[in-house]
Amino acid sequence: MTSKLQVTIPKAIADRYGIAPGDELDWITGADSARIVPRKAVRNPSSAAARLHLFDAATKRQSARQSRQPRPKASTGRGWTREELYDRGRAR
Repeated sequence: MTSKLQVTIPKAIADRYGIAPGDELDWITGADSARIVPRKAVRNPSSAAARLHLFDAATKRQSARQSRQPRPKASTGRGWTREELYDRGRAR
């Protein structure tokens, strides 16, 4: 651990898990330990088809969430006029 809180991963471990310079890692903390997991192994499917499938599923979930929420009512006015805006700071 350096003074900037940077950690060096031994080459043997990096080679074993396919970690290369520039890769992002996730830190998973427990009660008294921390695990380091390569982000690509957790979140990045290897094929374009798998990524597209995940994107389509997320889009469907978002559409379902939005359809359950009531739409806001369209306002008919601002509640103030331009003249009122310019008169606010003046003495009456």
